[in-house]
Amino acid sequence: MLRVKKLQDLNKEDLEKQLKEIARELMRLNAQISTGTPPENPGRVRNIKRNIARIKTILKIKQEVKIE
Repeated sequence: MLRVKKLQDLNKEDLEKQLKEIARELMRLNAQISTGTPPENPGRVRNIKRNIARIKTILKIKQEVKIE
């Protein structure tokens, strides 16, 4: 799980890179679930979705405040 403080310290480019990486992992897990293969850690999907929301929220705040 990613920590909010750690994410707030990253700049916009690093956050977007992290977001793409996490989204790619979520796609992989969703594909695994859709093929009928049970995921190694079912709670991981929930954590990934929460991390995506955290990153998007921080990006939105940084965009509004113009802090990088």
